[in-house]
Amino acid sequence: MSEKDRFKQAEFAATLGIVINIALAVLKGVVGVLANSKALIADAIHSASDVVGSFAVYLGLKAAKEPPDEEHPYGHGKAESIAAIIVSMLLLLVGLEVGYSSIKSFFAVSEPTKPFALIVIVISIVVKEALFRYKYKLGTKLGSKALIVNAYEHRSDVYSSLAALVGVGASVIGAKTGLQWLEYGDPAASFVVAILVIKMAYTLGKESIVNTLDHVLPEEEIEPLKQIILANKDVLTINSLYGRVHGYYVIVDLKISVDPYITVEQGHAIGKRVKSQLLEQSHIHDVFVHINPMGID
Repeated sequence: MSEKDRFKQAEFAATLGIVINIALAVLKGVVGVLANSKALIADAIHSASDVVGSFAVYLGLKAAKEPPDEEHPYGHGKAESIAAIIVSMLLLLVGLEVGYSSIKSFFAVSEPTKPFALIVIVISIVVKEALFRYKYKLGTKLGSKALIVNAYEHRSDVYSSLAALVGVGASVIGAKTGLQWLEYGDPAASFVVAILVIKMAYTLGKESIVNTLDHVLPEEEIEPLKQIILANKDVLTINSLYGRVHGYYVIVDLKISVDPYITVEQGHAIGKRVKSQLLEQSHIHDVFVHINPMGID
């Protein structure tokens, strides 16, 4: 897949997320107020944060596709990871705000929640789960951490909507049966939503930060690259090999030893051949090869 096609698909997914999240945030917010549901209002705030998150991902994707320049010779791939960190921070702030609001609601339970709130919650669950599956599959295919994090944003919205569904359902049942304690189900669900959002923010933020700090490929992903390099009979040994992750692509730093008595031109040709073979791997964007004379410290 070409770079142009990759970013075209990723940007479409981010744009789709923005449009759907705006629609759901408005729908859940309006119905939450009309139905007197703290859980649904909290869920609307969560969806609103997804709008900002999807927009951050969109900007990250736009920046990441820029070619290398003098100030960024390794490219702009980390822009996607930075966008993912921003999304995680937004999730954390939303989780804390929703948690605070839900705690206050325990001491100010007013009218019971209206039953029609349940319809909107079910619609939200179906739409957000479909969006999660679409973005996760696409993010995995394109190797985009930002899209994958954004996908899990939608999954966290599914969990929060499920919690809201239980809480609102309990509140409605409490109002119908006269069991007043069930009416606390709505603010309780709002608090559960907050915990889920905070947990999701921590998990995704931690992973994104690791990817931003010059994270290298694990040994199981380095091993296939070693096999490609050592298949060249002129490469006598690999002195060092690191695959630095830059967002959706990898830059390889490689030191190999060759016959110390060949010419500089021959050594250069060996390095060029190894680089060309490694660049055939779709996730590798550049390779830096250093040639060492075998047997000389």
